[in-house]
Amino acid sequence: MSAPYRVVAVSGSLHEPSKTTALIRAIAAAVAMRVDAEISLMELTEIGPDLAGALRRDQLPAAVEARLREIETADLLIVGTPVYRASFTGLFKHLFDFVEQYALVGKPVLLAATGGGERHALILEHQLRPLFAFFQSLTLPLGVYASDSDFDGYRISSPELAARIDLAAERALPLVGYAADRDPRAVAVF
Repeated sequence: MSAPYRVVAVSGSLHEPSKTTALIRAIAAAVAMRVDAEISLMELTEIGPDLAGALRRDQLPAAVEARLREIETADLLIVGTPVYRASFTGLFKHLFDFVEQYALVGKPVLLAATGGGERHALILEHQLRPLFAFFQSLTLPLGVYASDSDFDGYRISSPELAARIDLAAERALPLVGYAADRDPRAVAVF
């Protein structure tokens, strides 16, 4: 039997409870329903205060360094952020500023975001996809965007959103399997 996939789900929300965290949890659960996976949820509400004063990675506490290593060694990243001033949250970006530049080469990343309405849905394409393109990650073709109307409080209530989550998980797994099985030494870095 092969080892379970290491899935790291990062919520860029600055609040708890959070619709973004609820969305990330639902996506991770949909992946875990389909494949043996160890899920690690990372919330900026927990680690954010330790990130805020650091300018270099060597200034981070050991607990945050351990979380960065989880990101860098995951078989699949699920990343989500609320839309904040037409982009991801600053602390979300600050977290990824500490990730080693070539650690995510070829790593599958499932993109997700939440916002007040449908007009913010392009954050996936115009903000998140370019960020992970910098890392040369494999951003999965199908991301998940959810608006306030998809929730009842902090619980997903939209059948359409539930279907998008299931479809994203289903389509992600063949690419996750490909990336997890490849030899990381075979990746050329230019």
